[in-house]
Amino acid sequence: MATSKDYIEFVCGQIQGDYVVTSKKMFGEYMVYVNGKPVLLVCDNTVFVKKIPEVSSLMEHAECGVPYNGAKEHFILDVENTELTEEVIAVLERVTPLPKKKK
Repeated sequence: MATSKDYIEFVCGQIQGDYVVTSKKMFGEYMVYVNGKPVLLVCDNTVFVKKIPEVSSLMEHAECGVPYNGAKEHFILDVENTELTEEVIAVLERVTPLPKKKK
């Protein structure tokens, strides 16, 4: 089951703050970018956060799952928890580098 357009719009709308939030469709699923940085993966109407040390303490009670076959385990973010979402996005935006430009 692919992520619905309505759900990706909902996810992007849940991200509060002075951010430029965009999404890009990839293989029927989506990557959410904050200020041009890839921070969230949305697959099957579920929001995934890469397991990195900077968000581990914030996400310690979160469920985990695999976004697609062959992927590493990720944290699952409850985007309806606006306080947690704001904290996670702030950290991810700070520590995630901009993608390298393709030549």
